[in-house]
Amino acid sequence: MAKLEDLRNIGPTIAKRLQEIGVFTQADLKDLGSANAYKRIQANYPGNQLPLCYYLYSLEGALQGEDWRSFTEKQKAMMQRKAGV
Repeated sequence: MAKLEDLRNIGPTIAKRLQEIGVFTQADLKDLGSANAYKRIQANYPGNQLPLCYYLYSLEGALQGEDWRSFTEKQKAMMQRKAGV
């Protein structure tokens, strides 16, 4: 499986924050899921509402190999429900 930095939508900041929650590879992210990863990252930064586009949508896009901007509003709403936002 690919390293985090090799995944689509994952830059150095998101990779660092994923590593802070124990996610080091694409397999780790897949096992945890984008919604749970988003929730764990958000929990590490209380008081800061992390942008959905740069975190939740990017994480899901990394798993699917898609640019986060390609998701429909319906897909985004479903991701938000899973993440509880």
